[in-house]
Amino acid sequence: MMNAAALERATVPVSVVIPCFCCSATINRAVHSVASQSVLPVEIILVDDASDDDTPSVLRLLQEQFHSGWIKIITQSTNSGAGAARNSGWEVAKSEYVAFLDADDAWHPKKLEIQLYAMSTHPDALLSGHRSVIGSTLPDPGSPDKVLIEKITFRQLLLANRFVTPSVMVKRTVPFRFRTGQRHMEDHLLWMQIAASGALVLRLNAPLAATFKPAYGASGLSSNLWLMEKAECSNYLQLAGDGAISRLAALALCIYSVLKFLKRIAVKATRSMIPTPSN
Repeated sequence: MMNAAALERATVPVSVVIPCFCCSATINRAVHSVASQSVLPVEIILVDDASDDDTPSVLRLLQEQFHSGWIKIITQSTNSGAGAARNSGWEVAKSEYVAFLDADDAWHPKKLEIQLYAMSTHPDALLSGHRSVIGSTLPDPGSPDKVLIEKITFRQLLLANRFVTPSVMVKRTVPFRFRTGQRHMEDHLLWMQIAASGALVLRLNAPLAATFKPAYGASGLSSNLWLMEKAECSNYLQLAGDGAISRLAALALCIYSVLKFLKRIAVKATRSMIPTPSN
């Protein structure tokens, strides 16, 4: 059991928000990857999105493992999706920065130290993200000042989602939120809206997050390619409605998106044809 003494490290102005839905099998790994950081966030906010299993009791046990107040639990009355859960955690966050982590993913121990260094040395940046890997092997990225930092443009984000959500840190005061009611690609829409506002967006060239499923073609929401495709086109139409892009540009991007969708379908079909090696 981890106690207060284990958390006596430098604290940085970051609130970590983790949406939780029936995540009792993985949430310990996620939370302990935060507790193992070289610098500690001010708080972890666990948002239970109306789980109907033993998740609530697991969250309470985690809360008891750490000193009082470090882990906060918010309980949603109805299941509203990860984006809405992140918004709920974001609204009560008290730090200058908010970092997002998913309940089935984990961070490199230097993630917060390196990312906060990048944000603090680029004070105009409202959002930053970094590379990720599938699986638990995360190489040592070195010291914060050695990690390459790239500026990501709105145009680049229009063509592809450059960030997985567990890689993203934003300034708490960003005037945008995850789109309520949207359960697919709501993260990409938020990144694009922030970039469209003219804000500086950064990408760190270091794998600081481990995810445990492929971006598409796996079980769960990520595998529902058609719903993701519809959501991506809806995002472009939303940007056109906001005046961030023209309707003609939105149409062109939707066509481009459909072509990517067809490629993903082909990749998934190819995967299904590859025989599983026998032991």
